[in-house]
Amino acid sequence: MSLQILKHFFNPKSIAVIGASVNPHRAGYLVMNNLLAEGFNGPIMPVTPKYVSVHGVLAYKNIDQLPITPELAVICTNEFRIPEILHALVKKGCKAAIVVTTENEPKIASEIYALARQYNIRLLGMSSLGIINPHTQLNASLAHCGALKGNIAFVSQSAAVCTTVLDWANSKQIGFSAFVSLGDAQDISFAELLDYLARDTKTKSVLLYVDSISDARAFLSASRAIAQHKSVLVIKSGSSLIGAKAAALHSNGRYGHDNVYDAAIKRAGMLRVHDLHELFAAVETLAYSNHLHGERLAVITNGGGLGILAVDDLAAMGGRLAELDVDLKTKLDSCLPSNWSHNNPIDMIGDADPKRYATALGHLMDSSQVDAVLIMHSPSALSDSENSAQAIIDVIAKHPKRKQINILTNWTGETAAKPARALFAQAKIPTFRTPKGAVTAFMHLVQYRRNKKLLMETPASIPDHLVYDIKAAAECIRQNVNPQSLSARLNTYQAKPILEAYHLNTIETVVVSCSEEALHKAAVIGFPLAVKINSPDIEYKSQVHGVMLNINSREALKLALTEIKQRVAAFLPDARLTGFTLQKMLASGLGLELRVMIKQDPIFGPVIAVSQESDARDLQTTLENAVVALPPLNMALARYLMIQGIADKKIKIKRGIQEFDMDAVCLMLTKISQMLMDNPEIKDLDLNPVLVCAEQVTILDSQMQLSLAPEGYLNQFAISPYPKHLEENIKLKNGQTVLIRPITPEDEGRHQAFDAALTEEDRYKRYFSQRGKMTHEEMAILTQIDYEREMAFIAVRLDKHKNQETLAVIRASIDPDNHDAEFAMIVRSDLQGLGLGNILLNKLINYQKTKGTTYLTGMTMISNVGMAALAKKLGFSVERDIEEGVINMSLALQS
Repeated sequence: MSLQILKHFFNPKSIAVIGASVNPHRAGYLVMNNLLAEGFNGPIMPVTPKYVSVHGVLAYKNIDQLPITPELAVICTNEFRIPEILHALVKKGCKAAIVVTTENEPKIASEIYALARQYNIRLLGMSSLGIINPHTQLNASLAHCGALKGNIAFVSQSAAVCTTVLDWANSKQIGFSAFVSLGDAQDISFAELLDYLARDTKTKSVLLYVDSISDARAFLSASRAIAQHKSVLVIKSGSSLIGAKAAALHSNGRYGHDNVYDAAIKRAGMLRVHDLHELFAAVETLAYSNHLHGERLAVITNGGGLGILAVDDLAAMGGRLAELDVDLKTKLDSCLPSNWSHNNPIDMIGDADPKRYATALGHLMDSSQVDAVLIMHSPSALSDSENSAQAIIDVIAKHPKRKQINILTNWTGETAAKPARALFAQAKIPTFRTPKGAVTAFMHLVQYRRNKKLLMETPASIPDHLVYDIKAAAECIRQNVNPQSLSARLNTYQAKPILEAYHLNTIETVVVSCSEEALHKAAVIGFPLAVKINSPDIEYKSQVHGVMLNINSREALKLALTEIKQRVAAFLPDARLTGFTLQKMLASGLGLELRVMIKQDPIFGPVIAVSQESDARDLQTTLENAVVALPPLNMALARYLMIQGIADKKIKIKRGIQEFDMDAVCLMLTKISQMLMDNPEIKDLDLNPVLVCAEQVTILDSQMQLSLAPEGYLNQFAISPYPKHLEENIKLKNGQTVLIRPITPEDEGRHQAFDAALTEEDRYKRYFSQRGKMTHEEMAILTQIDYEREMAFIAVRLDKHKNQETLAVIRASIDPDNHDAEFAMIVRSDLQGLGLGNILLNKLINYQKTKGTTYLTGMTMISNVGMAALAKKLGFSVERDIEEGVINMSLALQS
């Protein structure tokens, strides 16, 4: 979608209200009333055949009679009339409409959206409350009140949640940069609005209320882009299965598993809140808080009990108390009574007056040991509530670190505390009724900081010697896929070559067809053994007692082979038995047993799950007890997954087992992710159990389900995987071979070295100015790219130590409409003149053509004649802007 169209929704120059009414109980009355009350500065044109005027504004009998083309139409009529209205609007030239009708017959709705696509008119809704933009005096909604100006954008699929949040925000004097009710979001989506709000200078933070997501990849791509520089909070309804189904029904969408939504929200660098109470606290925190530079919280209180409650909540939520150093304690000693707590929380005693509050706060804000301060107050005849609040406000207003330290307040009580809380609200300082509310708000800031930091974390590289035999894995898959059924389930033995192609350790296993062969092979493998029945009719052997463990001798094996056949016959008399699988058993109780799975979520596609629940079979139960991540995984993301699982007690490390090696587990998970990326035929994988014993990770049993991959199968991944097919070996003019490939997060160190090795002239041509060494955060943005909306190709070769080194890079940033891709390129000076720039620019041109991009553009210094000559040679139009001192280059990619 063109983001230009969205401007018609947020900042229209003219509005038509279709179905305007003088009846106070009609939608057309409310929309007209709100537009006029807000003072919209543009033509408002009511369309109705019933009235001469509406709210004193001349009305038009039909759309054809409108004197000008409306930039935005608000449709307030019965949904059965909407198809003819869309036809008339398009004929008039209108390209944007809000549908606020509350009826929503699925068949009619489908027809309306089909017509909108056919006519190329964009719809907000159906069942939308409308849109409010206080900065443009726009209130094209059914809301019962307007919104104040602010820097928070709120986007919701629920009209009821919209009105609730709006009512609360007005009572707290919290304003918005935009207030959008999506309705069922079948046309304009969360992703498109996030892309627009990312570029909106009035928006600092975004809050989303989500029932369901339709396009997971677009949503995550837009979310990851905006989360780089703006905070995004999400409240997702449907945490239970029943709730998820109800949420999907509410918005005519699909429902996915809540754990997967949770993983997706974290992966995108957003923060999830779980109820309206949390959402309100988050809104207030976002509206008034600074960027959190650290997690150390200091607590000031006039009541020890209050402070202890806050500390308990902080500990339960995984927060961190600031430690008071000697210097800070000495300063506090000078202003507090001798019996103060001498620790954090800082109990200033019940008679703390305004001066005591102000002085103590000043010392804490001066200290380098504190990142945030929670100031608490309980009603007391000895401690003036309102004056203490004013003293705190005055200290914050004058302090030089007021924009570096986050301040939160908790004035408990009702009548006595109300005036003080009003003062804090007016001063734009977050204030809360309870200790838990204040601590929860602080932890919102902490968790958001952690999620964003995770986005910027550089993953460790997988060891270079682990070169995956992708061809071997693919060949094994081809041999096992049944073209007639289009699917196949591979057992432990059949999946073994696929797993081993990725250097995954599997237990020694043999398949035998009869008892005599089993006795012979057992002597080769050695005891103890596990015996499993083989049958094409049995999906899970343990469910029919088709598994026997701890077979320690030849005699015991004879008995086991007979007994296991009898067991299976008792459960499935007609099952076809084809033999047995013998598996070497490891000593039990020495390691950590995990279950590692690949499962398919209806919304986000393949997910990787880790748990210790060995018997769960259905998707709902399996993911309920697992910690989940979206592929692709790298070492950093795999570590985060395991740490999250341990923190959530879904992975329990018991005493008495050998210490497991975290890196070894993370390496296994990264290999499994890579296996899935390379072989999209893998639909389902269940490694159960995986034994982790120190640094040794061994797969004891496995089930893998395959399906023939249709064309475009990779589109099912919610996050664009590494496009390995774009790798290419090329020869330079000097005969040297280099690899051209997309950049990866693991390239950060190499890219830092490449950047540092550039000459001053090269850097000046690239950055248009002298600049110092790039920070980690800047490098992370350059290397951790979203292949869905940007691309960077690098040229690499092996140095004398057989490690890859970066020689050149070309990158393109693509606008959300895929209309324009802006490129920049730099080649190391000692390699210029070898044709590397020509090769890289040609590769980028071909890539953007394939992607359907309309234009490739770039800019270079006017002195960079070499770049201009190359661009002209490849068909770019080249224009010199003498006044600005630059050369503009543009290439039309589509005929």
